Amino acid sequence: MEILLCGIHEIDIDDWMRNTIYRNYTVNSKQVVWFWTFVKSLGTEQKARLLQFVTGTCRVPIGGFSELIGSNGPQKFCIEKVGKESSLPRSHTCFNRLDLPPYKSAQQLQDKLLIAIEYTEGFGQE
Repeated sequence: MEILLCGIHEIDIDDWMRNTIYRNYTVNSKQVVWFWTFVKSLGTEQKARLLQFVTGTCRVPIGGFSELIGSNGPQKFCIEKVGKESSLPRSHTCFNRLDLPPYKSAQQLQDKLLIAIEYTEGFGQE
C-alpha cells in the first residue's frame, strides 16, 4: 500500500537518464556527463535528497521516471543550462527542472550541487 501511495524508494538512475530532456545542453555535454557521473556516485540518501531538490518528492512514481508529474500534468525531468559558473544550481520543482550552470570542472559541479541539495529546504526552491 505504501508503494501505491508514496512511490518507489529505489532510484533507478538509468531510468532517470532515459526520461530526461535537455535545454541548451545535450546528453553529451560535459556538464551533463559530469552530472550523471556524480549522481551515480551518490549514496541512497543523497540521491533521495537530490530527487527531492529537483522534483519536490524523494520518491519515484510507481511507473518510474516516465510518470513524473509537474504542475501541468506529466512532466519529464529537465536539465537546463542557466546561470553563471559562480552560481548554485536552482530547481523548479513544479516543472521537475534543474537549472545547471555551465561549470568548468566536474569538481566544481559536484561542490555546487552538494551545497544546493544539502542546504536547501522547503520553499528555498522555486
